[in-house]
Amino acid sequence: MTSAPHQSHLLIIEDDKGRREYTLDSPVYSIGRDPKCDIRLVSQFVSRRHATLVQLPNEDGSFYYRIVDGNLKGKASANGLLINGRKLQAHDLQDQDKVIFGPQVQAIYYLLRRDAITTVPPDEYDITLISPNMAEDPEDEDEEGGNGDNGGSSFSRPTRPAPG
Repeated sequence: MTSAPHQSHLLIIEDDKGRREYTLDSPVYSIGRDPKCDIRLVSQFVSRRHATLVQLPNEDGSFYYRIVDGNLKGKASANGLLINGRKLQAHDLQDQDKVIFGPQVQAIYYLLRRDAITTVPPDEYDITLISPNMAEDPEDEDEEGGNGDNGGSSFSRPTRPAPG
């Protein structure tokens, strides 16, 4: 079996509207107050086009995201970005980075890594194991009644009345 790294990029936004989660997989995301933004922030303190997320390749074939203040044309936001307590124009996001867009408007970025295991189809000798408590044992009924005829047992089966 081969093992390949798999990663998921998650951005959790908290603003005046509440908390929302975004799974990132597109090459570019616009972030801001404008309803046309891919990730909309609800706050009067946020610019219409506050920031842009850009997907960039790593050497191993995976990718990462860079957050840039403003839009891709170079127009910066009014209040800028505070990333992990530092005012930055751009930053390559790393797991658990905290981005503050304005008062009570923030995002936390998560990079979730796990190994994806490539499975092979089962072969003709595939064996499924069953736990003994998964199947009913017919001998259990005999043990309850003593001799198997349910005579004198409090666990007797109900019988139907004879048609009359």
